Amino acid sequence: MPQNQDNKIAVFHNYMDNIGGAEKVVLTLGERLPADIYSTVSNSEMISKMGFRKKINEIGWIPKNAPFRQQLSSYRFSKLNLTKKYDNFIIAGDWAVSGAMKNKPNLWYVHSPIRELYDLNEYTRKTSVNPLLRPVFDFWASYNRKLNKKHVANVQKILCNSKNTQKRVEKYLNRKATVVYPPIDTEKFLYKQNKGYWLSVNRLIDHKRIELQLDAFRKLPEEKLIIIGAYEKSAHFQKYVKKIVENQPNNVEILNWVSEPMLREIYSECKGFITTAKEEDFGMTAVEAMASGKPVIAPSEGGYLETVTDGITGKLIDKINGEKIELAIKEISKAPESFKKECIKQAKKFDSSVFIKKIRDEISF
Repeated sequence: MPQNQDNKIAVFHNYMDNIGGAEKVVLTLGERLPADIYSTVSNSEMISKMGFRKKINEIGWIPKNAPFRQQLSSYRFSKLNLTKKYDNFIIAGDWAVSGAMKNKPNLWYVHSPIRELYDLNEYTRKTSVNPLLRPVFDFWASYNRKLNKKHVANVQKILCNSKNTQKRVEKYLNRKATVVYPPIDTEKFLYKQNKGYWLSVNRLIDHKRIELQLDAFRKLPEEKLIIIGAYEKSAHFQKYVKKIVENQPNNVEILNWVSEPMLREIYSECKGFITTAKEEDFGMTAVEAMASGKPVIAPSEGGYLETVTDGITGKLIDKINGEKIELAIKEISKAPESFKKECIKQAKKFDSSVFIKKIRDEISF
Protein backbone atom coordinates (compact mmCIF):
# COMPACT_ATOMS: atom_id res chain seq x y z
CA MET A 1 0.00 0.00 0.00
CA PRO A 2 1.49 3.40 -0.95
CA GLN A 3 2.67 5.84 1.70
CA ASN A 4 0.02 7.87 3.47
CA GLN A 5 1.38 11.43 3.48
CA ASP A 6 -0.05 12.03 6.98
CA ASN A 7 2.05 9.30 8.55
CA LYS A 8 5.26 10.21 10.35
CA ILE A 9 8.39 8.29 9.37
CA ALA A 10 11.75 7.89 11.12
CA VAL A 11 14.96 6.70 9.44
CA PHE A 12 17.74 5.04 11.50
CA HIS A 13 21.39 5.03 10.41
CA ASN A 14 24.56 4.08 12.33
CA TYR A 15 26.49 7.34 12.06
CA MET A 16 26.29 10.45 9.91
CA ASP A 17 29.70 12.04 10.51
CA ASN A 18 31.31 10.77 7.29
CA ILE A 19 29.14 11.08 4.19
CA GLY A 20 29.36 8.35 1.57
CA GLY A 21 26.85 6.56 -0.64
CA ALA A 22 24.84 4.98 2.19
CA GLU A 23 24.52 8.34 3.94
CA LYS A 24 23.34 10.01 0.73
CA VAL A 25 20.56 7.43 0.58
CA VAL A 26 19.57 8.28 4.17
CA LEU A 27 19.56 12.02 3.48
CA THR A 28 17.53 11.50 0.30
CA LEU A 29 14.95 9.52 2.28
CA GLY A 30 14.85 12.25 4.90
CA GLU A 31 14.24 15.03 2.41
CA ARG A 32 12.09 13.35 -0.23
CA LEU A 33 9.63 11.26 1.82
CA PRO A 34 9.95 13.36 4.10
CA ALA A 35 11.22 11.64 7.28
CA ASP A 36 13.16 12.40 10.46
CA ILE A 37 16.67 10.94 10.67
CA TYR A 38 18.16 9.39 13.82
CA SER A 39 21.84 8.56 14.19
CA THR A 40 24.50 8.38 16.88
CA VAL A 41 26.76 11.19 15.64
CA SER A 42 26.64 13.59 12.69
CA ASN A 43 28.57 16.31 10.88
CA SER A 44 26.16 19.11 9.96
CA GLU A 45 28.79 21.08 8.03
CA MET A 46 29.63 18.14 5.79
CA ILE A 47 25.94 17.33 5.28
CA SER A 48 25.27 20.92 4.23
CA LYS A 49 28.20 20.96 1.79
CA MET A 50 26.85 17.77 0.22
CA GLY A 51 23.75 19.74 -0.72
CA PHE A 52 21.39 18.53 2.02
CA ARG A 53 19.62 20.63 4.64
CA LYS A 54 18.33 17.84 6.86
CA LYS A 55 18.85 18.06 10.62
CA ILE A 56 20.03 14.84 12.28
CA ASN A 57 18.62 13.71 15.63
CA GLU A 58 21.58 12.34 17.59
CA ILE A 59 20.89 9.51 20.04
CA GLY A 60 24.21 9.50 21.87
CA TRP A 61 27.99 9.62 21.68
CA ILE A 62 30.02 6.68 20.36
CA PRO A 63 33.82 6.11 20.21
CA LYS A 64 35.71 6.70 16.96
CA ASN A 65 37.51 3.35 16.85
CA ALA A 66 36.28 -0.12 15.93
CA PRO A 67 34.94 -2.36 17.36
CA PHE A 68 33.68 -0.13 20.18
CA ARG A 69 32.13 2.31 17.67
CA GLN A 70 29.97 -0.37 16.08
CA GLN A 71 29.14 -2.08 19.35
CA LEU A 72 27.89 1.02 21.13
CA SER A 73 26.01 2.15 18.02
CA SER A 74 24.15 -1.17 18.00
CA TYR A 75 23.46 -0.91 21.73
CA ARG A 76 22.09 2.63 21.51
CA PHE A 77 19.67 1.72 18.71
CA SER A 78 18.55 -1.38 20.62
CA LYS A 79 17.40 0.89 23.46
CA LEU A 80 15.65 3.39 21.22
CA ASN A 81 11.85 3.34 21.39
CA LEU A 82 9.99 5.90 19.28
CA THR A 83 6.80 3.97 18.62
CA LYS A 84 4.61 6.67 20.22
CA LYS A 85 6.10 9.35 18.00
CA TYR A 86 6.20 7.69 14.55
CA ASP A 87 3.95 5.54 12.41
CA ASN A 88 6.67 3.78 10.42
CA PHE A 89 10.41 3.13 10.62
CA ILE A 90 13.04 2.69 7.92
CA ILE A 91 16.33 1.22 9.09
CA ALA A 92 19.09 2.16 6.67
CA GLY A 93 22.20 1.16 8.59
CA ASP A 94 23.67 -2.28 9.26
CA TRP A 95 24.49 -1.79 12.96
CA ALA A 96 21.29 0.24 13.43
CA VAL A 97 19.19 -2.85 12.65
CA SER A 98 18.95 -3.44 16.41
CA GLY A 99 16.44 -0.58 16.37
CA ALA A 100 13.95 -2.99 14.79
CA MET A 101 13.36 -4.64 18.17
CA LYS A 102 11.33 -1.79 19.67
CA ASN A 103 10.25 0.18 16.61
CA LYS A 104 7.49 -1.25 14.40
CA PRO A 105 6.15 -1.33 11.75
CA ASN A 106 9.54 -1.29 10.08
CA LEU A 107 11.47 -2.10 6.96
CA TRP A 108 15.21 -2.45 6.54
CA TYR A 109 16.95 -0.99 3.48
CA VAL A 110 20.07 -3.12 3.27
CA HIS A 111 23.29 -1.88 1.69
CA SER A 112 24.83 -5.18 2.79
CA PRO A 113 24.70 -7.54 5.75
CA ILE A 114 27.60 -6.43 8.00
CA ARG A 115 30.55 -7.22 5.78
CA GLU A 116 33.19 -7.86 8.45
CA LEU A 117 30.85 -10.47 9.96
CA TYR A 118 29.87 -12.19 6.72
CA ASP A 119 31.26 -11.97 3.18
CA LEU A 120 34.42 -10.00 4.11
CA ASN A 121 35.04 -11.73 7.42
CA GLU A 122 38.09 -13.70 6.31
CA TYR A 123 39.40 -10.82 4.16
CA THR A 124 39.12 -8.42 7.12
CA ARG A 125 40.76 -10.93 9.43
CA LYS A 126 43.77 -11.35 7.13
CA THR A 127 44.27 -7.75 6.01
CA SER A 128 43.21 -5.63 8.98
CA VAL A 129 43.62 -7.63 12.19
CA ASN A 130 46.90 -8.11 14.04
CA PRO A 131 47.71 -11.86 14.03
CA LEU A 132 47.93 -11.80 17.83
CA LEU A 133 44.40 -10.38 18.04
CA ARG A 134 42.74 -12.74 15.55
CA PRO A 135 41.33 -15.06 18.24
CA VAL A 136 39.69 -12.01 19.84
CA PHE A 137 38.35 -10.92 16.44
CA ASP A 138 36.96 -14.42 15.82
CA PHE A 139 35.11 -14.35 19.16
CA TRP A 140 33.79 -10.84 18.46
CA ALA A 141 32.58 -11.82 14.97
CA SER A 142 30.91 -15.02 16.21
CA TYR A 143 29.13 -13.19 19.04
CA ASN A 144 27.93 -10.39 16.75
CA ARG A 145 26.69 -12.77 14.04
CA LYS A 146 24.35 -14.32 16.62
CA LEU A 147 23.31 -10.91 17.92
CA ASN A 148 22.79 -9.55 14.41
CA LYS A 149 20.53 -12.44 13.43
CA LYS A 150 18.51 -11.88 16.60
CA HIS A 151 18.03 -8.23 15.61
CA VAL A 152 17.19 -9.07 11.99
CA ALA A 153 14.47 -11.44 13.21
CA ASN A 154 12.57 -8.30 14.30
CA VAL A 155 12.66 -6.78 10.80
CA GLN A 156 9.28 -7.06 9.10
CA LYS A 157 10.24 -6.23 5.50
CA ILE A 158 13.62 -6.15 3.76
CA LEU A 159 14.57 -4.06 0.75
CA CYS A 160 18.11 -4.04 -0.65
CA ASN A 161 20.23 -2.01 -3.03
CA SER A 162 21.15 -4.68 -5.59
CA LYS A 163 20.73 -8.28 -6.69
CA ASN A 164 24.23 -8.79 -5.33
CA THR A 165 23.10 -7.74 -1.83
CA GLN A 166 19.87 -9.71 -2.25
CA LYS A 167 21.93 -12.89 -2.61
CA ARG A 168 23.94 -12.03 0.52
CA VAL A 169 20.78 -11.42 2.55
CA GLU A 170 19.45 -14.84 1.58
CA LYS A 171 22.80 -16.60 2.05
CA TYR A 172 23.81 -15.15 5.41
CA LEU A 173 20.49 -14.15 7.00
CA ASN A 174 18.09 -16.62 5.36
CA ARG A 175 15.66 -13.82 4.47
CA LYS A 176 14.07 -12.70 1.21
CA ALA A 177 14.64 -9.13 0.05
CA THR A 178 13.20 -6.90 -2.68
CA VAL A 179 15.68 -4.97 -4.84
CA VAL A 180 15.23 -1.20 -4.93
CA TYR A 181 18.26 0.44 -6.50
CA PRO A 182 19.66 3.47 -4.57
CA PRO A 183 18.97 7.05 -5.68
CA ILE A 184 21.14 9.10 -8.03
CA ASP A 185 20.11 12.70 -8.82
CA THR A 186 21.05 12.21 -12.45
CA GLU A 187 19.78 15.62 -13.59
CA LYS A 188 22.40 17.33 -11.39
CA PHE A 189 25.33 15.76 -13.25
CA LEU A 190 26.74 17.37 -16.39
CA TYR A 191 29.03 16.31 -19.21
CA LYS A 192 31.93 18.59 -20.14
CA GLN A 193 34.96 18.17 -22.35
CA ASN A 194 37.49 16.16 -20.39
CA LYS A 195 40.62 17.79 -19.00
CA GLY A 196 42.76 14.69 -19.29
CA TYR A 197 42.49 13.19 -15.80
CA TRP A 198 40.91 10.02 -14.48
CA LEU A 199 38.78 10.00 -11.35
CA SER A 200 38.25 7.65 -8.40
CA VAL A 201 35.74 8.35 -5.61
CA ASN A 202 35.55 6.03 -2.59
CA ARG A 203 36.06 5.67 1.13
CA LEU A 204 39.74 5.09 1.83
CA ILE A 205 39.45 1.63 3.34
CA ASP A 206 41.29 -1.58 2.49
CA HIS A 207 38.52 -3.45 0.65
CA LYS A 208 38.35 -0.58 -1.88
CA ARG A 209 41.82 -1.79 -3.04
CA ILE A 210 43.13 1.67 -3.92
CA GLU A 211 46.64 0.22 -4.17
CA LEU A 212 45.62 -1.39 -7.50
CA GLN A 213 44.90 2.07 -8.91
CA LEU A 214 48.29 3.32 -7.72
CA ASP A 215 49.99 0.33 -9.36
CA ALA A 216 48.39 1.14 -12.71
CA PHE A 217 49.19 4.85 -12.71
CA ARG A 218 52.74 4.29 -11.56
CA LYS A 219 53.26 2.65 -14.97
CA LEU A 220 51.38 5.42 -16.81
CA PRO A 221 53.29 8.63 -16.02
CA GLU A 222 51.59 10.42 -18.91
CA GLU A 223 48.16 9.91 -17.30
CA LYS A 224 46.76 11.59 -14.17
CA LEU A 225 44.43 10.25 -11.48
CA ILE A 226 42.46 12.24 -8.90
CA ILE A 227 41.31 10.18 -5.91
CA ILE A 228 38.58 11.69 -3.78
CA GLY A 229 38.55 9.62 -0.63
CA ALA A 230 36.56 10.27 2.50
CA TYR A 231 37.71 8.42 5.60
CA GLU A 232 36.82 8.19 9.26
CA LYS A 233 39.12 9.25 12.10
CA SER A 234 39.46 5.73 13.47
CA ALA A 235 42.86 4.05 13.72
CA HIS A 236 41.89 1.45 11.10
CA PHE A 237 41.06 4.08 8.46
CA GLN A 238 44.13 6.16 9.34
CA LYS A 239 46.42 3.16 8.93
CA TYR A 240 45.16 2.48 5.40
CA VAL A 241 45.32 6.16 4.42
CA LYS A 242 48.94 6.31 5.60
CA LYS A 243 49.76 3.26 3.48
CA ILE A 244 48.17 4.81 0.38
CA VAL A 245 49.82 8.22 0.82
CA GLU A 246 53.25 6.65 1.34
CA ASN A 247 52.89 4.75 -1.97
CA GLN A 248 51.32 7.60 -3.95
CA PRO A 249 52.94 8.20 -7.39
CA ASN A 250 53.57 11.77 -8.54
CA ASN A 251 50.74 11.59 -11.11
CA VAL A 252 48.11 10.71 -8.47
CA GLU A 253 46.42 13.45 -6.43
CA ILE A 254 44.46 12.53 -3.31
CA LEU A 255 41.73 14.83 -1.98
CA ASN A 256 40.26 13.94 1.40
CA TRP A 257 36.83 15.38 0.78
CA VAL A 258 35.07 17.90 -1.49
CA SER A 259 31.64 19.52 -1.54
CA GLU A 260 28.91 18.09 -3.76
CA PRO A 261 29.00 20.95 -6.33
CA MET A 262 32.77 20.59 -6.65
CA LEU A 263 32.46 16.81 -6.92
CA ARG A 264 29.98 17.11 -9.78
CA GLU A 265 32.33 19.55 -11.53
CA ILE A 266 35.23 17.10 -11.18
CA TYR A 267 33.04 14.29 -12.52
CA SER A 268 32.03 16.42 -15.51
CA GLU A 269 35.60 17.10 -16.61
CA CYS A 270 37.24 13.71 -16.02
CA LYS A 271 38.29 11.41 -18.86
CA GLY A 272 36.80 8.37 -17.15
CA PHE A 273 36.14 6.78 -13.79
CA ILE A 274 38.01 3.97 -12.03
CA THR A 275 36.85 1.82 -9.12
CA THR A 276 38.48 -1.25 -7.63
CA ALA A 277 36.18 -2.08 -4.70
CA LYS A 278 36.01 -5.74 -3.74
CA GLU A 279 32.55 -7.24 -4.36
CA GLU A 280 30.96 -3.79 -4.07
CA ASP A 281 27.38 -3.87 -2.76
CA PHE A 282 26.06 -1.61 -5.53
CA GLY A 283 28.48 1.23 -6.34
CA MET A 284 26.73 4.60 -6.50
CA THR A 285 29.84 6.47 -7.63
CA ALA A 286 30.03 4.45 -10.85
CA VAL A 287 26.48 5.52 -11.70
CA GLU A 288 27.29 9.16 -10.83
CA ALA A 289 30.18 8.98 -13.29
CA MET A 290 27.91 7.56 -15.99
CA ALA A 291 25.35 10.29 -15.26
CA SER A 292 28.19 12.66 -16.23
CA GLY A 293 28.65 10.73 -19.48
CA LYS A 294 31.95 9.20 -18.40
CA PRO A 295 33.05 5.58 -18.98
CA VAL A 296 33.75 3.36 -15.97
CA ILE A 297 36.55 0.87 -15.37
CA ALA A 298 35.47 -1.58 -12.66
CA PRO A 299 35.96 -5.14 -11.39
CA SER A 300 33.74 -7.73 -13.05
CA GLU A 301 32.09 -8.56 -9.72
CA GLY A 302 29.54 -7.40 -7.18
CA GLY A 303 27.12 -4.59 -7.95
CA TYR A 304 29.12 -3.40 -10.95
CA LEU A 305 27.72 -6.34 -12.92
CA GLU A 306 24.31 -4.64 -12.56
CA THR A 307 25.38 -1.10 -13.49
CA VAL A 308 28.30 -1.21 -15.93
CA THR A 309 27.88 -2.77 -19.37
CA ASP A 310 31.22 -4.01 -20.66
CA GLY A 311 32.20 -2.31 -23.91
CA ILE A 312 29.13 -0.06 -23.83
CA THR A 313 29.44 2.09 -20.69
CA GLY A 314 32.99 1.14 -19.79
CA LYS A 315 35.21 -1.84 -19.08
CA LEU A 316 34.63 -4.68 -16.62
CA ILE A 317 37.82 -6.46 -15.57
CA ASP A 318 37.89 -10.08 -14.45
CA LYS A 319 40.41 -10.81 -11.65
CA ILE A 320 41.37 -7.17 -11.58
CA ASN A 321 44.96 -6.05 -11.06
CA GLY A 322 47.16 -3.06 -11.84
CA GLU A 323 48.28 -4.38 -15.22
CA LYS A 324 44.72 -4.99 -16.42
CA ILE A 325 43.67 -1.52 -15.27
CA GLU A 326 46.60 -0.07 -17.22
CA LEU A 327 45.45 -1.83 -20.41
CA ALA A 328 41.84 -0.68 -19.89
CA ILE A 329 42.98 2.93 -19.44
CA LYS A 330 44.93 2.78 -22.71
CA GLU A 331 41.93 1.29 -24.53
CA ILE A 332 39.32 3.77 -23.30
CA SER A 333 41.66 6.76 -23.67
CA LYS A 334 41.48 6.32 -27.46
CA ALA A 335 37.89 7.71 -27.52
CA PRO A 336 36.38 8.30 -24.04
CA GLU A 337 33.72 10.59 -25.48
CA SER A 338 32.25 7.71 -27.51
CA PHE A 339 30.71 6.29 -24.31
CA LYS A 340 28.78 9.45 -23.43
CA LYS A 341 25.31 8.65 -24.83
CA GLU A 342 25.06 5.11 -23.45
CA CYS A 343 26.47 6.13 -20.05
CA ILE A 344 23.85 8.83 -19.54
CA LYS A 345 21.09 6.51 -20.75
CA GLN A 346 22.19 3.79 -18.31
CA ALA A 347 22.41 6.17 -15.33
CA LYS A 348 18.80 7.34 -15.77
CA LYS A 349 17.61 3.86 -14.78
CA PHE A 350 18.82 4.64 -11.24
CA ASP A 351 17.35 8.13 -10.88
CA SER A 352 16.18 9.31 -7.44
CA SER A 353 12.59 9.68 -8.65
CA VAL A 354 12.46 5.94 -9.37
CA PHE A 355 13.87 5.14 -5.91
CA ILE A 356 11.45 7.35 -3.97
CA LYS A 357 8.41 6.05 -5.85
CA LYS A 358 9.39 2.44 -5.08
CA ILE A 359 10.08 3.21 -1.41
CA ARG A 360 6.68 4.87 -1.06
CA ASP A 361 5.03 1.89 -2.70
CA GLU A 362 6.76 -0.45 -0.22
CA ILE A 363 5.80 1.49 2.91
CA SER A 364 2.58 0.06 4.34
CA PHE A 365 0.75 0.90 7.53
